[in-house]
Parts: sequence; structure tokens; C-alpha cells
Amino acid sequence: MKFRKLLYTVLMSAGCMSASAQTPETVTVDTFNHHWFVQGQIGAQYTLGEIKFGDLISPNIQVAGGYQFTPVWGLRLAINAWQSKGGSTLRESGNTYKWKFNYIAPTVDVTFDLVNLIAGYKPDRVFNAGLLAGIGANIAFNNDEAIVASQQIRNELGTAYNVQPGDVMYLDNLWDGTVTRLVGRVGAYADFRVSKRVSLGVEFNANATGDIYNSKKASDLDWYFNALAGVKVRLGKITKKVEKKSCCHEKIVEKIVEKIVEKPVEKIVYRDREVTKREALRKDIFFTISNTTVSRAEMPKVEDIAAYLNKYPEAKVVITGYADKGTGNARINEKLAKKRSQIVADLLTNKFGIASSRITVDSKGDTVQPFEQNDLNRVSICIAE
Repeated sequence: MKFRKLLYTVLMSAGCMSASAQTPETVTVDTFNHHWFVQGQIGAQYTLGEIKFGDLISPNIQVAGGYQFTPVWGLRLAINAWQSKGGSTLRESGNTYKWKFNYIAPTVDVTFDLVNLIAGYKPDRVFNAGLLAGIGANIAFNNDEAIVASQQIRNELGTAYNVQPGDVMYLDNLWDGTVTRLVGRVGAYADFRVSKRVSLGVEFNANATGDIYNSKKASDLDWYFNALAGVKVRLGKITKKVEKKSCCHEKIVEKIVEKIVEKPVEKIVYRDREVTKREALRKDIFFTISNTTVSRAEMPKVEDIAAYLNKYPEAKVVITGYADKGTGNARINEKLAKKRSQIVADLLTNKFGIASSRITVDSKGDTVQPFEQNDLNRVSICIAE
């Protein structure tokens, strides 16, 4: 026993001296890097009005380019365009008149990522969502249909109700040519990551402009609402790698423990009997990202545990599953950790015939990180004794 302890100490010291004589081992972590992005979206617009909802739906497109300053804050220049609609139903006759016109609206929008704010930045997160707000200009043109509708309304009312020139009409804010107005915007978005650079997303925004927008006088702001879907592409270097020095002592101890298949058994002799003292066996079974299947390379470790339990029928094993904190979220990682511990237990029971009463299954999710290097925490740690 004393000789084994002495050998263990010498091995640790030699390992540390060897590591210090070479380049220090490092852990590489991906962190956020500020970057440019572009977007293209298509969808539909509803222009607020008094006629049927379906009569005020029109096509809509938006292109944007921006810069992501931090995981939470971004800025973009968005150009929203195509078509808006208006309409009016006469109280006197019940006849409905409809018109459409075109516009282009460049805005400067601030984006605010709520998921990164609450849950922290993760470069491979699948879902992100946030809010946006902006200000810009709405440049409207081609209002000919409203001009025609205004004349038709005047003709109908003038004939049937003796409307005189100068009387108040339904289109009191009628405009012609090209008109530019200030526009304010608020909205929300959701992005679904499909690759390192590409996300598919949806966006909803509400836009307010002056009362003249739909040619009708209402003494309040005119509104139009956009629902858009499209693609977002990140440009340039979107992440950067940060290296951290790992602890020599912890690495050497871990490697030594991992290489020990079974520690020798010590015999203690008493006057009336001989007692065999059994040493514990530890095996760390590693998994790939988001995976809960024991690989072919890791299967010999399960076989070693089964051999130990078969050799010592009174021994039991505790299997604890873990997930790395660097990917996923707490809920997903909790499920992964449970599955990683359970799959090892199922193999011991179903493939090697170990009684389930000798197996204790536990999991820590990502609340405990047994290893300094992130990827090593996708593991089931098995201790048999």
C-alpha cells in the first residue's frame, strides 16, 4: 500500500514536470465577436382602416443591413416597401370605395436580443428572440386610385345629397405626387439558426405615421403593420477563440485515474481471519455534443465496470451524468445528463446482466462541471466499490 501511494505521487510529480517543460495545455472557448449582417424578408401588410380586414392586406418586402455590437445590442438600416391600402364606406349609401398606393420607408432600427440577455451568449444556440425600435421616413407615391375614388365619392354624394363644392368630404387629406412623412417603428423578432452564419426568422412590426397617410382625416396617427419572414446572414468573423491555461495537477490526476482499470486488492490478515479490502474503480464515459449513445471507443470502459461488478458480487456502482454548460440550456442539459447516466445503467443491466439493484443512477445537468475543459463535461462518471 505504501509503495503504491509512493508510486502514485511520483507519477503525478513527473507528469507535472513534463507538462511544465512543454507548452502549457490550454482550453479554447468560443466567445462573441462583433460583426455585420444582412437580411431579406417578404410578407404582408395590414393598413389600419374602417373597411373589411381582408380588403386592407397588401404585399410587403424588407431588406436590411446592420452591425451586431454585442450579444444583446445591434443596429440596422432597414428599407421596407411595396404597398399600402385605404378604403371608405359611405354612411349615406353604404357603397365602399377602395384604393392602394406605393411607398418606400427607410428606418434606422435598434435591436435588443432578450434570449442572450437572460440566458447568456452561446454561439450555437438554435433560437433567439428580441425587440426592436426605430425611426425613419415614409416616402409615399402613386396615389392615383385615391384621387379617382375621391372624385367618385364627390360625384355620388353631389348628385344624391346635394353636396356643394367646399363641403367636407370623406378624403379630406387627399394627397398627390410624392409625400414624405416621419415614421416610428416598434416590433419583435425570432430567429432560428440553421448554420453558423444563416438563420431563418420572422418579424412583426408596427409603424406610425401622420394622419395624411391614407388620405382620410381622423385627427390621429395612421398605422400599418407588417408580418415578415426571411433569412439573415452573418458576415465576417462572428466568434473569436479565447484560450485558458488548464491546471496541470488536475489533468495529470485525471489521466492517471482514467488509465487505472482496477487497483490491486490489499489483503489484511487478522488472528482469526483474512479480509480482502477492495479498492474503488472509476470510469469516465465521454459523449459527443447533444449525444446520449455510448460510442464504440467508450464501450470498453463499460465492459471494465461490468467485469469489476462480476468479480466482486457485493460491489455496487454509482453512475452520475453531466452536460457541458457551454452549449444548450439548463432544461435541455438536464435531460441529456439523465439520459447519459441511464444509458450506461441500461447497458450494464441488459448487455452484461448486472442486477439493477446494484446500480444507482444520478445526474447533475450542467449545474456541476467536473472538468475544466468544456467538452469533457459531456460525461457519465461511474464509481464502483
